[in-house]
Formats: sequence, structure tokens, C-alpha cells
Amino acid sequence: MSSWKNLLLRIGDKSHEYGTSTDFKDHIETCFSALRRELEHSEKDILDFLVQCVEQLPHKIPLYGTLVGLMNLESEDFARKVVENTQTNLQDALDSGNCNRIRILMRFLTVLMCSKVLQSSSLVVAFETLLSSAATTVDEEKGNPSWQACADFYITCILSCLPWGGAELVEQVPEEIERVMVGVEAYLSIRRHASDRGLSFFEDDDEAKNGLGEKDFLEDLWSRIQDLSNNGWKLDSVPRPHLSFEAQLVSGKSHEFGPISCPEQPHSPSTLSGITHGKQKHEAELKYPQRIRRLNIFPASKLEDLQPIDRFVVEEYLLDVLFFFNGCRKECAAFMVGLPVPFRYEYLMAETIFSQLLLLPQPPFRPMYYTLVIIDLCKALPGAFPAVVAGAVRALFEKIADLDMECRTRLILWFSHHLSNFQFIWPWEEWAYVLDLPKWAPQRVFVQEVLEREVRLSYWDKVKQSVENAPGLEELLPPKGGPNFRFSVDGDTERTEQHALSADLSNMVKGRAAAREIISWIEESLFPLHGLEVTLKVVLQTFLDIGSKSFTHLITVLERYGQVIANICPDQDKQVMLIAEVGYYWKNNAQMAAIAIDRMMGYRLISNLAIVRWVFSPENIEQFHTSDHPWEVLRNTVSKTYNRISDLRKEISSLQNGIVSTEEAATKAKTELEAAEAKLTLVDGEPVLGENPVRLTRLKLRAEKAKEEEVSIRESLEAKEALLARALDENEALFLALYKNFSNVLMERLPDASRAGTLSELKSVHADSMSVDLEESSAMEVDNENERQQKSQSNGGRTSSDGYNIGEKEQWCLSTLGYVKAFSRQYASEIWLYIEKLDVEVLTENVHPLFRKAVYCGLRRPIN
Repeated sequence: MSSWKNLLLRIGDKSHEYGTSTDFKDHIETCFSALRRELEHSEKDILDFLVQCVEQLPHKIPLYGTLVGLMNLESEDFARKVVENTQTNLQDALDSGNCNRIRILMRFLTVLMCSKVLQSSSLVVAFETLLSSAATTVDEEKGNPSWQACADFYITCILSCLPWGGAELVEQVPEEIERVMVGVEAYLSIRRHASDRGLSFFEDDDEAKNGLGEKDFLEDLWSRIQDLSNNGWKLDSVPRPHLSFEAQLVSGKSHEFGPISCPEQPHSPSTLSGITHGKQKHEAELKYPQRIRRLNIFPASKLEDLQPIDRFVVEEYLLDVLFFFNGCRKECAAFMVGLPVPFRYEYLMAETIFSQLLLLPQPPFRPMYYTLVIIDLCKALPGAFPAVVAGAVRALFEKIADLDMECRTRLILWFSHHLSNFQFIWPWEEWAYVLDLPKWAPQRVFVQEVLEREVRLSYWDKVKQSVENAPGLEELLPPKGGPNFRFSVDGDTERTEQHALSADLSNMVKGRAAAREIISWIEESLFPLHGLEVTLKVVLQTFLDIGSKSFTHLITVLERYGQVIANICPDQDKQVMLIAEVGYYWKNNAQMAAIAIDRMMGYRLISNLAIVRWVFSPENIEQFHTSDHPWEVLRNTVSKTYNRISDLRKEISSLQNGIVSTEEAATKAKTELEAAEAKLTLVDGEPVLGENPVRLTRLKLRAEKAKEEEVSIRESLEAKEALLARALDENEALFLALYKNFSNVLMERLPDASRAGTLSELKSVHADSMSVDLEESSAMEVDNENERQQKSQSNGGRTSSDGYNIGEKEQWCLSTLGYVKAFSRQYASEIWLYIEKLDVEVLTENVHPLFRKAVYCGLRRPIN
């Protein structure tokens, strides 16, 4: 890489390019000198690389803005091109709805204004363009309020620029910026309060936040900007390097910024029903998502007494680094610990990362990315960050009962993986008291699931050793042991005829018998004499045992003998029996059971509807609140069905693009052929119609090939469209079956709506029924006081009386409702396609209101 590129890339960092200096002014002067020398020979390269750095290292924008200001003094033409390039990129970003690019380029324009490169009035015009579009969007008559998410985003972009240039705007164009602020205030008065309902980290917040008492993200940002304004626009988190060069920059020419336009949003239909509004609102929120939802883990005293606006700015820095370095975890961690702020921010950094890891409906990147970043930060700041992360875990563990079910699952997966990278070291004795809690208490289930996931990432004895400081927790470890083979010949097991049949089948497989031979053997020697149940047990148990040695063995068996299984289990009832047999064989290994079921679905040996039926079988229903196993299988099933549809949509889109290009190629080939055929050529001095016969033949072949390719792609497209139609039908049947099962099992267990119309009332049902019993057993409480005190001392001051007072039936309902909301939220885009049918067949007037609320909450659909 050229030296000037290294200087531009590493400006503001502690790096060898800048020696021992950490002063921003020295860095800017050094980099400017290098760029000035190269400008004549590499102007375009410098321009392109500078804009790339601005867009991908946005926390350095003040430094790049000052650099452009100094370059403006050397070459006004270069600075003009920077402004024009930024205008073009911003318009492209607006047209495509690229939220991060819009926000960052608006910040860059603000900094260019501070460095006298851009006219202040031009920046205000850009603000007013966004403001006008936002106000039109939320207007009931002229716009489409369903797309308020877009309007809110535009206003957020305006307000988020002000920490970087508010002081200069107030100084240079006070009336114009005041007009913008008045316009923003007017917008806030006509927009609807944006509820986080369905997207809150904690279940209780969904009920509490239905009111308008708590500020939404935009209202909160407006409040922070007002505080900044009242404080004279002074803040610590935004460097202002242009002030060091103010005497020079003031002589530079300020350029105009070309006009930009905001794309029109979809028109509001003439009759806007609740469903239409919900669908459009969902689409808008997908395209213009809220960037962060604050997860307030730590007490305010831990956040270093930050000004409100400083917290916002540091969050912006952290989110930008996480976004642009998602493929470079070590670089990401390095930039996160070296932000250009004069105060410590470890606690805010932890809160921000966890807020992204647990963000609903889904994090911007795979949870694995945040896991790796946290690991690297612990290594980069060994004296500070590990303790902060441990504090976050303890705080979340204390509130685990109220944590959203999806967030709870992500936290379990993250924590187990995190510990596996630090030798599984954790002070488990702090949580030993969970053994005194009921088996359904969320804290106990959390510890149990973390240990189960740790075993998957290591091995049973290693995890057992890690909890030796709290040996009682061994009780929560998963079973130790391998497969549970019905026809094992180990030990003193009595050998039956079925053992012999299994051995015969095993020998046939080892002898590489073909699938049709085994099918003939089953039809002649096994099924007629022993019936379906024994046949299924013998065949499946034997195949699973042969495939149990490794994942590859399992795949090989399924590929080679899947036809045998399909022949035995052609319908849904038999497939449910098949899944139950898989569950029996792998009852000591939930991971392998889930993998086997997933693979069988992948080979279409079992249908998704059969898996749903199995998940809602009585044996699994009883585990809904104490184990993740049935939910893991269900998540895999719905995800695989959804992924099939996503893949087909991508393939169809690719084929449609292919058709356009092949049509153009076929048309071009045909035109060339016709032109050649119409051309007069001289043969032996006589004019003959048609070009050189050799070239004519070649053109004919090319035209025929192009036409054949077009026909082939069209046939492939028709086939894929037919597969997509079938997949969509399967998807509709899957969601209808899923919600019908949810409704049925909840109706059987939920208390009457008059007693439990909200989650808070549901939680109190058990406590109310126990109040009389508690009064009657007061004497027993006195007798057991000494025993409880002893337990308290041994468990770090915690006792079961401090623990969980929600009954098992109520906890079952809470957990299941939580999963209803989680599935509704995760697959909302698909569910909205079938919402009319869901309303008619499932969400009827007779359905329990808590079930309806859970579905509506996941879809962010208004209840009334």
C-alpha cells in the first residue's frame, strides 16, 4: 500500500506511520504534506480512497474533514470534487435506502461545513429536504403514516449531525438552523409515539411501554440535543481538529452542495385497514430499522457520569466500528478500545455490544461475531473488560425471569461459547442456590442450559470439573452417555428375536446391500411377521446405530438407505413414530437428536408438519418450560422451511436477470443474422443475396444457441416458480399448524381470561392461591427458620424463599407465550402473508386474549 494511503488510513491511531506522536494536529499536518505531494499525480486515487475512508472509518470524520479543508487551500478543484462525489453518493444512498451511508455522509457534510469546504446554507438546505420529506410522510392526507419509520430516520439523521457541527451552524446561520429546529419540533408534535412493543428486551417492558410515558428513541435524542444546545454546544466526545487550523481554513472557498431528493414512499391505499397498515409498517421498519435499543444493564453510577449527548456519540462510534469491521474482529476490537474520547467507556461499550447481541427482532450480524469481539476485547483490556462482562452477566442473570425468550436463548448460546474460550472458568458457587429453586425457575433452567451447551462444546468430564466449586450443580448436567440402542448386545441384556433381526440388517448394511434388497427383505421377512411398530424400531434403530459414529456416518446411511425409511414411513402418522424413535435412541444427547431430525427433514424423509406434531406431543409439552430441546428442534424446522423459500426466491431472481441478458443476446444474434442474410455479396462477379457462407453458418449457430439458452432458462424459471409455489403452500400449512397447536395447548392450561388478562395477572395467580396456605403454615416457617439461615450462609446469602414464587403451570404458560411471541417476531414477514387466514382459522373471538396478545406483540400489530 502507498505511504499516503497508510497515513490516510491510520490517521488518529497509535501507529508506526506517525511515530510516537498521538496529537491530532501533528497527524493532520503529516498526512496533508504527503497528500499535497501526490495530488498532481494521483488526484483520482486520493479522492476515491479518501471517500472510502470517510464511509468506513466514520469515527475519524472530523480528521478527514479538516484534511479536505487544508486540501481546499491547495486545490479548490479537488475540494469541489469531494463535495460533488459526496452529493452523488448521498443521492444514491437515499434512492437505495442505505441507512448507514446516508447517516455517515450527512455527518461528513457537517464536518466539511466546519472546515469551510461547504457553505452553511447548503447544509441547511439538505436538512430541510429531509425534514420536508419526513413531514409529508406522516401527514394523514398527503403522505403515508405507515412509513413513519423512514420519516423518523430522516429526522434522526438531522439531529445526529448536530454534535459535530451545531456550534458552527448557530454561529454562521443562526436563523436558518433555528428554522430547522422549529421544524423538527413541529414534526415531533404530529408524529405518533413509536412504541418498542414486541421488541423490548424484558417481557414486563412490553406491558409497561404501551403507554406514552416513556420517551422513544427519537424523542430521547431530541432531548439530548436540547441539553447540548442549552450547554452551549460543548461536548467531550467529538474532536474538533479544525479549530487548530481555523486561521488557515477561513481563507478557503466554501462550495455549494447540489440538490438532493428523497424517494417517494409507497402511497397509502384509499381504504387503509389494520392489516394493510400493519404490513406496510412492518416493511418500513425492515427497511429503516432503529439502530439501537438501549439495554440498561449497569447502574447510572457506572457510566462515568457521561453527559447525555456523549453517551449517544460514543454509541454511534461503537456501532459504526461494529458495522464496518464485521469481517475483521481484531481490527474491530482495536478500534473500539481506541475511540477519540477523553474518558473511559468500558461499561458503555459492554452495554452497547450486548444491546446488539440481544437486539430484536434480530441482530445486525450473526451472534458469533459479537462473541468473538467480546473475547478480543477481554484480551485487549485484560485488567478491565473481563470484570465488566462478568458484571453484565450477573445483572442479566438476576433479571433472567423477565428476559425475552429469544434473548434468553441467545444469552445461553453466547455465555456457554464465551466460557469455552476461557477454560470454562466461572464462580459457579455464586449460583449454587438455584438448586433450591423449583426445576422450572428460569435461573435454574438458565444454568442447566448453559451447562448442556458447554458439554456440546467440550466433553462431560471437563464441564463437571469446571463446577467443582459448586459440586451440587452436577445435578444439572445433561446425562453422561452415548446412544440408547434398543438392540445392544453389551452386558447381560437378554437377546430376543428383534436383536437377531437387527443383527441381520446390520450385516446387510455392512455388506453394502442395495436399498431395494433391504426393502425386499423387510417386505418378505420383517413386516408381515412383526408389523409396523417392530419394523420401524428394528430398521431405524439399526440405521441410527450404524450412523452414530460420526456426522459423516449418519449422512452416508441416510443418503444410501433413505429410500428404505421413506418406504416404511410414507405418511405423517408414521413419520411422527419415526421422530419418536430418533428421540429414544438419542435421549442422552439432545444435540445429536436435533441433528438427526434436521438431516432427515433435509432429505425429505420427514415433513415439517410431522415435526410440529411431535414437538406438541404430551412428552414434549411437559418440557416446554424446563428444556430447550423441543424448541431447538422446532426452531430448526421453521428455519429450514423458511430458508428453502429464501433460496428459491434468490434463484428465481437470478434466473429472471438471466432471461433479460439471454433475450438481449438472442435479439442481437438474430439481428446480426438477418443483416448478414440481407447483404449482397459478389460471387464470381455476380451479386448474390447473403454474406460469406462460413460466417453465415457461424451466425446461424450463434442465434440458435442463444435461443436454446433462453428457452432453457425459461424452463428452469418455470420449474423454480412451481417449487416456490409448493414451498409457500407448505409454509402456510406449517404456520397454521404451529399456531393451532400453540392455541390448543395454551387454551388447556391458561387460567380464565377474567383472572389472567395480562402477564402480570398470570404471574400473580399462583401467589394468590398460595397466600392462604402461607398463613396456615406460619408455625412451620418459624420451625424451619434456623434451617433456612444455614442454607442462606452456604449459598452466599440466597435462599429458595428469595427465589421463585411462580407456580409450575403459570411458568409453563409464561414460557410458551414467550416462544409464541418469539416465533411471530422472527418470521413476521412470512406470517403477514397469511394473516387473513390466520385470523379466520386461529385468532378467532374464542382464542385466549393472552395468546392473541403474544401473536400481535410479535408482529407489532395493534391489539384494538
